[in-house]
Amino acid sequence: MEATTAISAPVSFTISAVNEIKRLMGEPGFDTTQVLRVGVKGGGCSGMTYVLGFDTPTEKDSRFEIEGIPCTMEKAHGIYLTGMEVDWQGGLNSRGFTFNNPNASKTCGCGTSFAV
Repeated sequence: MEATTAISAPVSFTISAVNEIKRLMGEPGFDTTQVLRVGVKGGGCSGMTYVLGFDTPTEKDSRFEIEGIPCTMEKAHGIYLTGMEVDWQGGLNSRGFTFNNPNASKTCGCGTSFAV
């Protein structure tokens, strides 16, 4: 059995984000061996972009659960993401996940790029 580190959730999801993630997890053919990855990667207009997708955990990850959704995040990403709220906008003009990150010193109009 692989050792994992369970932590309290460093990020939060709104009810609409939880509902959308659970909807995606309920789709036919969803790989139930994967968990929701929350993270960052270099790039984008402001230097870093958010990562939100289903993935297989690695030894670099911390694992946590939000509203029954198994999540993982690379331990080193906590410095950038702790306290962030993820929302889901389902409107006609704005559709997708949005990120409200108190650690971001600058964000881009695209909504997925930030700097610290």
